Amino acid sequence: MIATRDETLAIRHSDDVVRVRQAVRGEAIAAGLGLVDQTKIVTAASELARNTLDYGLGGTARIETFTDAPRRGVRLTFEDHGPGIADLDQALTDGFTSGSGLGLGLSGARRLSNEFTIHSVVGEGTRVMIARWK
Repeated sequence: MIATRDETLAIRHSDDVVRVRQAVRGEAIAAGLGLVDQTKIVTAASELARNTLDYGLGGTARIETFTDAPRRGVRLTFEDHGPGIADLDQALTDGFTSGSGLGLGLSGARRLSNEFTIHSVVGEGTRVMIARWK
């Protein structure tokens, strides 16, 4: 797998969620993803960026465009050093929320992605990686 572009954006304020969403859309277009795949990765990115801000108390979004012949796509890694997630199985259940949201952020992002991994340690933070390819 060859990363053709790699950018890391800070997520500290609500405006940063919008910046991440716009950057992801641009990279999805550059990677040649169709409109449906663009929409899926942008929607997942928006959910994860919002979670990074609201629950992780801020962090980063790494956006990579990759080629892994014959596939091309976008890989996103959201990382924070917040409180972490005590029960990942519960957090990945549709409808579960520890806040005031609908509880579709993590589970929705997983459904919208071709690849999804999450690692979280209580007291250390959370890292979520998703990818969408064509």
